[in-house]
Amino acid sequence: MIYQTMYQPTKPAQVRVMFEGCGLCDVLIVFNMAAPIDLELKKAFAELQAKMIDTQQKAKLADLQIDQLTRMKKHANLTHAEIKTLPENTRMYEGVGRMFILQSKEDINTQLTEKQKSAEEKIKELEQKKTYLERSVKDAEDNIREMLMSRRAQ
Repeated sequence: MIYQTMYQPTKPAQVRVMFEGCGLCDVLIVFNMAAPIDLELKKAFAELQAKMIDTQQKAKLADLQIDQLTRMKKHANLTHAEIKTLPENTRMYEGVGRMFILQSKEDINTQLTEKQKSAEEKIKELEQKKTYLERSVKDAEDNIREMLMSRRAQ
Protein backbone atom coordinates (compact mmCIF):
# COMPACT_ATOMS: atom_id res chain seq x y z
CA MET A 1 0.00 0.00 0.00
CA ILE A 2 1.34 3.41 -0.93
CA TYR A 3 0.56 6.53 1.08
CA GLN A 4 1.03 9.95 -0.47
CA THR A 5 0.26 13.08 1.51
CA MET A 6 -0.50 16.32 -0.28
CA TYR A 7 -0.57 19.67 1.51
CA GLN A 8 -2.48 22.54 -0.04
CA PRO A 9 -2.92 25.84 1.80
CA THR A 10 -6.62 26.22 0.95
CA LYS A 11 -7.61 22.62 1.70
CA PRO A 12 -6.95 20.34 4.65
CA ALA A 13 -4.32 17.61 4.20
CA GLN A 14 -5.38 14.67 2.10
CA VAL A 15 -4.04 11.13 1.95
CA ARG A 16 -4.16 9.15 -1.23
CA VAL A 17 -4.31 5.40 -0.71
CA MET A 18 -3.44 3.38 -3.76
CA PHE A 19 -3.47 -0.40 -4.14
CA GLU A 20 -1.48 -1.54 -7.10
CA GLY A 21 0.86 -4.19 -8.33
CA CYS A 22 -1.25 -7.23 -9.09
CA GLY A 23 -2.52 -5.95 -12.41
CA LEU A 24 -6.00 -7.09 -11.52
CA CYS A 25 -7.17 -3.77 -10.20
CA ASP A 26 -6.03 -0.33 -9.15
CA VAL A 27 -7.92 1.53 -6.46
CA LEU A 28 -7.32 5.16 -5.68
CA ILE A 29 -9.18 6.78 -2.80
CA VAL A 30 -8.62 10.18 -1.25
CA PHE A 31 -9.37 10.68 2.44
CA ASN A 32 -9.83 14.10 3.93
CA MET A 33 -7.68 14.22 7.05
CA ALA A 34 -10.01 16.69 8.76
CA ALA A 35 -12.73 14.01 8.91
CA PRO A 36 -12.03 10.98 11.11
CA ILE A 37 -11.40 7.81 9.15
CA ASP A 38 -14.20 5.32 9.63
CA LEU A 39 -13.00 2.11 11.32
CA GLU A 40 -15.26 0.03 9.12
CA LEU A 41 -13.64 1.53 6.01
CA LYS A 42 -10.19 1.00 7.43
CA LYS A 43 -11.01 -2.65 8.12
CA ALA A 44 -12.46 -3.08 4.62
CA PHE A 45 -9.29 -1.66 3.04
CA ALA A 46 -7.11 -3.95 5.12
CA GLU A 47 -9.19 -6.93 4.03
CA LEU A 48 -9.02 -5.82 0.40
CA GLN A 49 -5.26 -5.47 0.57
CA ALA A 50 -4.89 -8.94 2.11
CA LYS A 51 -7.23 -10.41 -0.48
CA MET A 52 -5.34 -8.73 -3.32
CA ILE A 53 -1.98 -10.06 -2.10
CA ASP A 54 -3.41 -13.56 -1.68
CA THR A 55 -5.03 -13.42 -5.11
CA GLN A 56 -1.83 -12.15 -6.70
CA GLN A 57 0.12 -15.08 -5.25
CA LYS A 58 -2.51 -17.60 -6.34
CA ALA A 59 -2.64 -16.11 -9.85
CA LYS A 60 1.16 -16.34 -10.18
CA LEU A 61 1.07 -19.95 -9.00
CA ALA A 62 -1.70 -20.75 -11.51
CA ASP A 63 0.35 -19.12 -14.29
CA LEU A 64 3.39 -21.22 -13.38
CA GLN A 65 1.32 -24.41 -13.33
CA ILE A 66 -0.26 -23.52 -16.69
CA ASP A 67 3.20 -22.96 -18.19
CA GLN A 68 4.44 -26.28 -16.83
CA LEU A 69 1.40 -28.16 -18.13
CA THR A 70 1.73 -26.49 -21.53
CA ARG A 71 5.36 -27.63 -21.77
CA MET A 72 4.40 -31.17 -20.72
CA LYS A 73 1.60 -31.23 -23.31
CA LYS A 74 3.94 -29.97 -26.03
CA HIS A 75 6.57 -32.58 -25.09
CA ALA A 76 4.00 -35.38 -25.23
CA ASN A 77 2.72 -34.10 -28.57
CA LEU A 78 6.22 -34.01 -30.09
CA THR A 79 7.03 -37.48 -28.75
CA HIS A 80 3.75 -38.79 -30.14
CA ALA A 81 4.54 -37.30 -33.57
CA GLU A 82 8.00 -38.91 -33.59
CA ILE A 83 6.65 -42.31 -32.55
CA LYS A 84 4.10 -42.24 -35.39
CA THR A 85 6.92 -42.17 -37.94
CA LEU A 86 8.54 -45.36 -36.57
CA PRO A 87 7.66 -48.78 -38.01
CA GLU A 88 5.30 -51.06 -36.03
CA ASN A 89 7.93 -53.64 -35.10
CA THR A 90 10.23 -51.07 -33.44
CA ARG A 91 11.11 -51.96 -29.86
CA MET A 92 10.13 -49.15 -27.51
CA TYR A 93 11.02 -48.70 -23.90
CA GLU A 94 9.40 -46.58 -21.24
CA GLY A 95 11.61 -45.03 -18.58
CA VAL A 96 10.55 -45.94 -15.05
CA GLY A 97 12.93 -44.61 -12.42
CA ARG A 98 16.36 -45.96 -13.34
CA MET A 99 15.11 -48.79 -15.53
CA PHE A 100 13.42 -49.11 -18.87
CA ILE A 101 10.43 -51.35 -19.54
CA LEU A 102 9.63 -52.79 -22.95
CA GLN A 103 6.25 -51.45 -24.12
CA SER A 104 4.24 -51.84 -27.28
CA LYS A 105 3.82 -48.88 -29.60
CA GLU A 106 0.07 -48.78 -28.88
CA ASP A 107 0.61 -48.58 -25.11
CA ILE A 108 3.02 -45.69 -25.42
CA ASN A 109 0.69 -43.87 -27.84
CA THR A 110 -2.26 -44.23 -25.45
CA GLN A 111 -0.16 -43.00 -22.51
CA LEU A 112 0.93 -39.94 -24.49
CA THR A 113 -2.63 -39.08 -25.58
CA GLU A 114 -3.84 -39.48 -21.98
CA LYS A 115 -1.08 -37.12 -20.82
CA GLN A 116 -2.17 -34.54 -23.39
CA LYS A 117 -5.85 -34.80 -22.43
CA SER A 118 -5.17 -34.55 -18.70
CA ALA A 119 -2.91 -31.54 -19.25
CA GLU A 120 -5.61 -29.80 -21.31
CA GLU A 121 -8.22 -30.44 -18.60
CA LYS A 122 -5.95 -29.15 -15.85
CA ILE A 123 -5.13 -26.03 -17.87
CA LYS A 124 -8.84 -25.29 -18.31
CA GLU A 125 -9.44 -25.75 -14.57
CA LEU A 126 -6.57 -23.43 -13.68
CA GLU A 127 -7.78 -20.75 -16.09
CA GLN A 128 -11.27 -20.94 -14.57
CA LYS A 129 -9.78 -20.66 -11.09
CA LYS A 130 -7.77 -17.64 -12.16
CA THR A 131 -10.81 -15.84 -13.62
CA TYR A 132 -12.76 -16.61 -10.43
CA LEU A 133 -9.99 -15.04 -8.34
CA GLU A 134 -9.93 -11.93 -10.52
CA ARG A 135 -13.71 -11.64 -10.32
CA SER A 136 -13.73 -11.99 -6.51
CA VAL A 137 -11.19 -9.17 -6.13
CA LYS A 138 -13.22 -7.00 -8.49
CA ASP A 139 -16.37 -7.68 -6.42
CA ALA A 140 -14.59 -6.74 -3.19
CA GLU A 141 -13.31 -3.58 -4.85
CA ASP A 142 -16.83 -2.68 -6.02
CA ASN A 143 -18.22 -3.26 -2.51
CA ILE A 144 -15.69 -0.82 -1.06
CA ARG A 145 -16.54 1.75 -3.73
CA GLU A 146 -20.23 1.41 -2.85
CA MET A 147 -19.39 1.81 0.83
CA LEU A 148 -17.43 4.99 0.05
CA MET A 149 -20.25 6.40 -2.05
CA SER A 150 -22.77 5.76 0.71
CA ARG A 151 -20.46 7.45 3.25
CA ARG A 152 -20.07 10.50 0.99
CA ALA A 153 -23.83 10.71 0.49
CA GLN A 154 -24.38 10.95 4.25
